[in-house]
Amino acid sequence: MMEDRSFIDAGEDVPPVAPPPRPGFLERAARAVWGEFLGTILPAVLIALVIHLFLAQATRVYGQSMEPTLHTNDRVILDKLTYRFRPPQRGDVVVLQLNKKGPHLIKRIVGLPGETIAIHDGRVYINGQPLDEPYLNGPTKGYLAPTHIPPGHYFVLGDNRQASNDSRSFGPVAREHIQGRAIFRYWPPQAIGLIH
Repeated sequence: MMEDRSFIDAGEDVPPVAPPPRPGFLERAARAVWGEFLGTILPAVLIALVIHLFLAQATRVYGQSMEPTLHTNDRVILDKLTYRFRPPQRGDVVVLQLNKKGPHLIKRIVGLPGETIAIHDGRVYINGQPLDEPYLNGPTKGYLAPTHIPPGHYFVLGDNRQASNDSRSFGPVAREHIQGRAIFRYWPPQAIGLIH
C-alpha cells in the first residue's frame, strides 16, 4: 500500500516566519509630521503665497504723510486684484514703489492720465477746476505750474500736504509702480474699517 505524502506537517521542521518589525516611535512620529506637512501645512503655505503675490497683502504704515487718514503703525490690507480689471481711480489710496530697491510709499491718487494738474493758493486744480478733497485737514503746500500727466501715469499726493514726499517732488508715477490699493485698516482696533 502506498503511503500518502500529500500532507506534510511542517510544524516542527520549518521555523515560523517572524512578523515584520513595527516601526519605532521616532519613525512613526516622522511619518505623522511628514503627512501633516504634506496634507495641511504645504497647501496652506502655497495658498498664502498666491494670496500675497496676486490678491492681497497686509502692510504697515510708516510716517505721517497720510495723516489724518492713516497714521504710523496702522496696519492695512492692500488689494492687488482690482487693478487687473480696472485702472486706478482718483481718490484711491495706493502703495507704490518707484524702484525695486526703494521704499514703499502710501499716497492718494489725485491726477489721472491725460489730465492737467496745477497747485496754487493752497488748492489742487484738475483741468483748471479746484479738486474737492474732504479728507484733508489743511491746505496743499507749494506751487505747481499746470502740468500734463502723461498716458499711463498718475499724480499722487499724501493727505498731510505739509509733510509728504510725493509727485510734487518725484513727478507722476507710472502705472507699473503702483502695487495695489489700500482698502481696509485692521489695526488699531478702534480704527478698524474701510479706507476712504
